[in-house]
Amino acid sequence: MLYRGCPRLRLGNSKDGDEQMNNLLIKLYVKFQEFASREEGQDLVEYALVVALIAFGATAGMKSLATGINTAFTNISTALSSNIT
Repeated sequence: MLYRGCPRLRLGNSKDGDEQMNNLLIKLYVKFQEFASREEGQDLVEYALVVALIAFGATAGMKSLATGINTAFTNISTALSSNIT
């Protein structure tokens, strides 16, 4: 099998092609391990989780707050209309 392009990346039935593929896979594996062992982005992930938790709590609390505000305005409306007429 011939690959027309970069001569270094020719892969075929030759032993050199298999060695090149193995080398590329090993390099990819090492890069992935280096990327996985980094701790630089953990702070950002933790902050995102805290913000998501706060947003979830605020969303859950909005329903009870909205019900309370609606009840307060209904009571005010009832009191005003009974005093006017």
